[in-house]
Amino acid sequence: MKDHFTMDDLDVKGKTVIYRVDINCPLNRDTLELANDNRIREILPTLRELVDRGAKVVILAHQSRPGEWDYIPLERHAKRASELLGTEVTYIDDIYGERAKRAIKSMRPGEVIMLRNARDEKSEMDKVDMEQHRQSPMVRELSALADLYISDAFAAAHRSHCSLVGFQAVLPSAAGRLMEKELEALRRVIDSPSHPCVFVLGGAKFADAVKVVERVLRDGIADKVLLVGLVGNAFLKARGIDLGAKSEQVLMNELTEDNLEAAKALMDRYGERIEIPVDVALDDGGVRKEVPVSALPSELQIMDIGRTTAARFADIIAQACTVFISGPAGVIEREEFSVGTKALMEAAVASGAFSVIGGGHTVSAAQRFNCCDRFSYVSTGGGALENYIMGKPLPVVEGLKAAYRRETGK
Repeated sequence: MKDHFTMDDLDVKGKTVIYRVDINCPLNRDTLELANDNRIREILPTLRELVDRGAKVVILAHQSRPGEWDYIPLERHAKRASELLGTEVTYIDDIYGERAKRAIKSMRPGEVIMLRNARDEKSEMDKVDMEQHRQSPMVRELSALADLYISDAFAAAHRSHCSLVGFQAVLPSAAGRLMEKELEALRRVIDSPSHPCVFVLGGAKFADAVKVVERVLRDGIADKVLLVGLVGNAFLKARGIDLGAKSEQVLMNELTEDNLEAAKALMDRYGERIEIPVDVALDDGGVRKEVPVSALPSELQIMDIGRTTAARFADIIAQACTVFISGPAGVIEREEFSVGTKALMEAAVASGAFSVIGGGHTVSAAQRFNCCDRFSYVSTGGGALENYIMGKPLPVVEGLKAAYRRETGK
């Protein structure tokens, strides 16, 4: 049932549109130039459509957060967006002051401006709800100059920040094309997956992985969960396997007694629906050394799943109708330990299944292996993706729903 507006519902011609995006890009630490422009590329379909339909587009975005080395203004983002769009995206070094107001008032249909880093506004990151954010100076000043609000900031949809949720309380609001694609892909994976459905969970966030495993198995979303990376190592530890001091040291931040007990309970409850590695690859002075799990503990650090595990998991993936991958299987920055991640990704894209990947490291790995465009969908989300999978409401999506109810009375 429809619960929010899309761009199909809006007449944007001649209208001033506040367009909130997440183009928070990785930067080159030495030059502060954009190291990857994928998130800018992802907003192009919406941006082009708004320009072609004669909207006046005011882009709100952020980069990093105050105090971080990559917290910079958005001139580089505006320049790259201009190059990709083929239309000038004018950078305005202001958010809602007189300079920004003059620029917005003087816009013509089809023009695009990008305002200063939204996190320069002191109230932007206040963790309050949309009704409280509507009272902020940013929302009051900009909404008085705008007709519509469109959100494509799925990657930040789990945050209740001012520019992300405040405008939905006062302006007709809709999801952009990227937001729609994200939500549709996740509905196909989470709400109505084709079975067999296989989840591959890796990376380093053991505590979150426990919650995801519990939800997708309890609710019948996944038929199998394959655990790799540090998550796989942590579940091996929960199984009672001594990994060795080096491998366990990197897990210390997440290895609480409660988490270990929760993981053990999940394995006891769901049995063979949870698959953990049967062999691992160790770092033997820069050389890949594979050993069965039964040979642990080792003084060498675990850096990847072994080839036997990779082949076993690839066979499971090959039989799936839906595959979701989040988190690498090993230390992909080193070629010799990217074997497991590459094997699982290749199995997913060759399976013919509806395949989705998400998370920055996972997407970077797919790009390195030249298989990114072979996945059915590549999500821009990290934290938002995890929250959606865990069944948590996303404040930005809830804001769009609230705006829809206000406008339609439904």
